[in-house]
Amino acid sequence: MALRQKKPLDLTPYKVPEHIAIIMDGNGRWARRRGLPRVAGHRAGAENLRRIINACVEFGVKILTIYAFSTENWGRPESEVRGLMKIFARVLDQELDDLHAQGVCLHHLGDLTGVEPGLQEKVRNALEVTKNNDRLILNVAFNYGGRAEILHAMRQMLADNVSPDDLTEELVSRYLFTRGLPDPDLVIRTSGELRISNFLIWQAAYSEYYATPAYWPDFGREELYEAIVAFNQRDRRFGLVNQE
Repeated sequence: MALRQKKPLDLTPYKVPEHIAIIMDGNGRWARRRGLPRVAGHRAGAENLRRIINACVEFGVKILTIYAFSTENWGRPESEVRGLMKIFARVLDQELDDLHAQGVCLHHLGDLTGVEPGLQEKVRNALEVTKNNDRLILNVAFNYGGRAEILHAMRQMLADNVSPDDLTEELVSRYLFTRGLPDPDLVIRTSGELRISNFLIWQAAYSEYYATPAYWPDFGREELYEAIVAFNQRDRRFGLVNQE
């Protein structure tokens, strides 16, 4: 059987966002529509991530941030949480070599406290193996919440005896999990929901938002291309006005 050829997608006329962040939503509903358990949707979502990483490398995106597991997700049914943790562990086992070969540098956003020790070790190993890669930075927001991140930054600043007189937006940014990285240009949410769900609430203050009805397992290379085209149709003023 002949291999399916990729549809040519020309981004030459467009500016590719340097940093794209994605709220990967809709795995459960994708599975339910197919009469499958929710965990099957999460497995399909994990498989789709590989396609989106490949597309980001192809399109020239420099930083991709994905919302993999929030601090609130611990409240889901125990069987679903357990299944998610198994999927995370399996992805690290199966995909790490390919990610490393592609030049992907993995970063973790969040807190590993409370995560099973074996999975913590897999995460730390993946970060170490890929730390010198520079083709694509992949930020994985795992056990992450935007409010928790800001509280963590505040506690660190207090521990460092930062004076209130020295506080600036730039200083706060240096205490966030994304320190040293530019804020996202574009935040994408799949499944048609219109909320940010405690994701990058400091960093995405002036990001462009793009919502698509596609469930995450169905959000592929062509859908990412469409999001980038839509991003180029926005007038980014950052609170200012155009001088005409």
